[in-house]
Amino acid sequence: MKVTGAEIFWRCLEYEKVKVVFGYPGGTTLPIYDALVESPVHHVLTRHEQGAAHMADGYARASGEVGVAMATSGPGATNLITGIANALMDSVPIVCITGQVASPFIGYDAFQETDVTGITLPITKHNYLVTDPYQIAPTIKEAFFIARSGRPGPVLIDITKDAQQAEIDWEYDSSPVQLTGYRPDLSPMPADLKAAVDLIQNAQRPVILAGHGILISGAMEEVLEFAERTQTPVASTLLGLSAFPGTHPLSLGMMGMHGEAWVNQTIQEADLLLAFGMRFDDRVTGKLSHFAPKAHKIHIEIDPSEINKNIPVDIALVGDLKETLQKILPSVKPVTHDDWLNTIQEWKGDSSVRDIQNLPDSGHLYAAHVVNDLWRATNGEALIVSDVGQNQMWTAQYYRHDKPYTVITSGGLGTMGFGLPAAIGAKFARPDMEVWAIAGDGGFQMTQAELSTLAQEGIKINVAILNNGYLGMVRQWQEFFYDKRYSATPMKSPDFVKIAEAHGLTGLRVTRRDEVMDAIHTAQNTPGTVVIDFRVEKEDSVYPMVPSGAAIDKMIRRPVPQSVGNK
Repeated sequence: MKVTGAEIFWRCLEYEKVKVVFGYPGGTTLPIYDALVESPVHHVLTRHEQGAAHMADGYARASGEVGVAMATSGPGATNLITGIANALMDSVPIVCITGQVASPFIGYDAFQETDVTGITLPITKHNYLVTDPYQIAPTIKEAFFIARSGRPGPVLIDITKDAQQAEIDWEYDSSPVQLTGYRPDLSPMPADLKAAVDLIQNAQRPVILAGHGILISGAMEEVLEFAERTQTPVASTLLGLSAFPGTHPLSLGMMGMHGEAWVNQTIQEADLLLAFGMRFDDRVTGKLSHFAPKAHKIHIEIDPSEINKNIPVDIALVGDLKETLQKILPSVKPVTHDDWLNTIQEWKGDSSVRDIQNLPDSGHLYAAHVVNDLWRATNGEALIVSDVGQNQMWTAQYYRHDKPYTVITSGGLGTMGFGLPAAIGAKFARPDMEVWAIAGDGGFQMTQAELSTLAQEGIKINVAILNNGYLGMVRQWQEFFYDKRYSATPMKSPDFVKIAEAHGLTGLRVTRRDEVMDAIHTAQNTPGTVVIDFRVEKEDSVYPMVPSGAAIDKMIRRPVPQSVGNK
């Protein structure tokens, strides 16, 4: 029986167990969308292709499966670019499918023709141009294999319209994918494992740097067992949050540019750093030549290109983190580091208001109030998707995660507008969970059209807008380093309550601290999506902060007298 390339496409997605696809149709994908009518795969019509890519990203992070986004050729394909780059920087497995003009028209500047494989070459793990219907099935199999294996990442498939329309005899090939030259399964050398164990057993001031790789590898239990057996404190990267229980006695919290001062000081005084699935990003290390000068460094990382790229290490264990720790743990004997932990506690002292259940109320509404109250109202069990900027840092500081895969954010690329669409994707992946999108007024406006997607799909998330009337993080830098010359950062916003209502959703506004909990509870108990406009303090800043180019222990602290909100 003959089938079209478009029909093959959907059947292959079904074989890959794809349940939902986020996309926007166009002329070069009409055959695929026509065949969709006969497919059980659920298609979510987004309001912009960038939203589709971010939804696929959020879906992948929340589910552990490959997210899928679709767009037509030309502008549809180029609108995916930011989302693809975001997925590459954060090692997220997504497959993006774009339509392309018919094969005879390629290279002749046909309507909506764009060389999307050329454009995306630097921001994908791999990409394909498919002009032959017989190549659709094997290409999709390879794309999903590449996206999810090794260090995950985005793969793009560009399929010409004639390949979608052509009819061929076809039968699915279920044999495993074998790619010459692509061998993502790596294992550390036995001698390196032994050397690592020796350093671990002899360390007096060890620290685990918990990265996103823990979540990608699913190594949460192994990391917890390692930390408890060796009594090693755990500092988290932004993307590593939720990989280790946030309320565990060994949890230090987030490190780096906006990490706690005592966390960064702990790293600087450590004699052994255990980098678990992280890449020594500049927001973590600060000035490279001053990073952890007293420490030996063990780096467990699946991507060999990350080894010694930014920070030279003493021992590199290249391989899957979960499998590597399973090899190390039987050789690691229990040790205690009471003196080290007591020293860290002295540095910590009472300097973190994040240890206080009820932040002081001076009559002003601070973003810290909102996030801390949200943490308490949800018992720390919601799936939190943050946008980028000050809202992102306050969320990282004031919402603690004890369960894995409960925080999603744009780390490497820092994509404003990520929060709302990624939360939609996450909700499709985890319909059983309470999902909150937290965004600033600037980032929210970049993708607020996706409220229509929520309304059309009839799904519920809650949206908290930390509205301070500025592009907050840029304003903060202007305050600190440009003599408060607020150039192009004051921002006038629409009435977000009316925006929500215009989409058939519920909108609320909060201006006082004593209104926060009631608004959160109302959102939790209201059917359908609720948007809350929190009018927070306009010129509050995220503290502490490591200036760009400084050592991570040279932090800007909150001025004295201290404002209420965060230290």
